[in-house]
Amino acid sequence: MNRILTALQPSGILHIGNLFGAIEPMVGLQSDENENLLFAVDYHAITVPQKPAELRRNILFATATYLAVGIDPTKTILFQQSRVSEHTELAWILNCIAHMGELERMTQFKDKSQGNDLSVSVGLFDYPVLMASDILLYDTNVVPVGADQKQHVELARDLAERFNNRFGETFVVPTPQIRKEGARIMGLDDPEKKMSKSATSEKNYISIMDDEATVLKKIKSAVTDSQSTIMYDEKRKGLANLLTIYSLVTNTHVNQIASEYEGKGYGDFKVGLAEAISDYLTPLQEKIKGYLANEDELINILDQGAQRAKAIASKKMEVVRQKIGVQL
Repeated sequence: MNRILTALQPSGILHIGNLFGAIEPMVGLQSDENENLLFAVDYHAITVPQKPAELRRNILFATATYLAVGIDPTKTILFQQSRVSEHTELAWILNCIAHMGELERMTQFKDKSQGNDLSVSVGLFDYPVLMASDILLYDTNVVPVGADQKQHVELARDLAERFNNRFGETFVVPTPQIRKEGARIMGLDDPEKKMSKSATSEKNYISIMDDEATVLKKIKSAVTDSQSTIMYDEKRKGLANLLTIYSLVTNTHVNQIASEYEGKGYGDFKVGLAEAISDYLTPLQEKIKGYLANEDELINILDQGAQRAKAIASKKMEVVRQKIGVQL
């Protein structure tokens, strides 16, 4: 049986890139052959300043979204990272075998800290080690991630192998699983960069809670090119990104979509895409609102998930403490 783990930060806006890159693939992995863990990484979220009340709302919203998309808490252990203290305990131990040079090479840290060296938190620098702890704590076999997170899973692999070599076989070495289509949805305003919750412009992303008018406005302003034909070509990055989104929300191949717009221009294409996105999001939005109307149920689900996760994590930490010599 494979143990599969994925997580999202409960911060800012969840967008369709998060939906198709991380959440929706986890639904498809729910089966009797897999043991799944899915959690809100709230300790990762605080690597940048958060307003406490907003963070709490975001944790509940993320949970409601997971459930609305189709995560079944009887098949997937759904929980909140901070409720399982073993995550931060193992992170400290892994910090003591991680190398500064490894963390300095992390692309995401370079991107997020650019020009802000003096105000960047140690947590932002070190969070790949906490992510490694998240993964290794559960002897995870498979980690579904976007292409931008592959580097962090590779760090987890390196730390697992280093620990195993030094202290004896302890951790499963995880494998990243990157979705071939939709793993990296690009920004609508800049198809050279990934769609991001932290983007400075709302025109960068489609929030999963955007209404029809907002979706249409954002899609109409999406960057394309000066050519007139609708066809999938990776070199035409803006159009390729939009066709990928169209494909994901309709479950239709990009070439079939392109053929439907033969002889038509960007105007018709963008209107059709916006309608397809809204048709996909509207029922999802209603489900999310339904779950958010019952916070007690969401908290109960997270409580039960945390108990199940802690049962696994505590056993692993007993082994780790014995291996490093602190267990008396």
